Amino acid sequence: MSMSDIPSNKPYLIRALHQWCTDFGFTPFIAVFVDENVEVPMEFVKNNEIVLNLSLEACHQLNIDNDWVSFQARFGGIPKKIMVPVSHILAIYARENGQGMSFPFDPKYQHSKKQSTEDGSDQAEKTKAGRPSLTIVK
Repeated sequence: MSMSDIPSNKPYLIRALHQWCTDFGFTPFIAVFVDENVEVPMEFVKNNEIVLNLSLEACHQLNIDNDWVSFQARFGGIPKKIMVPVSHILAIYARENGQGMSFPFDPKYQHSKKQSTEDGSDQAEKTKAGRPSLTIVK
């Protein structure tokens, strides 16, 4: 297996840190870079980022697979379906103490809700978006 064939360890690290938070009674939060591939309530997005609570109490039908994190949660009492590509997760950490892990964001590894039939101009636009900054709010 060549280096380019090795799958990312990011989803495994996210699952492990989620489990660690849950086991020790911490609240797992994820920071997410938001673009057209992320399905979240846009009214809660600030500077192309949103922080989501992944605790078992806050979200239902949580699924953390190798490409997507999906769940249902209430925002202002209204249930919403959340879909986040793993590539867009900037960090996972415990709300109570900030311990966790941040990840670099590389736009060329984005997963699209569309099939991989994007034209070149779309891809050029995405790479111009710039690198988001991460702020942890305690």
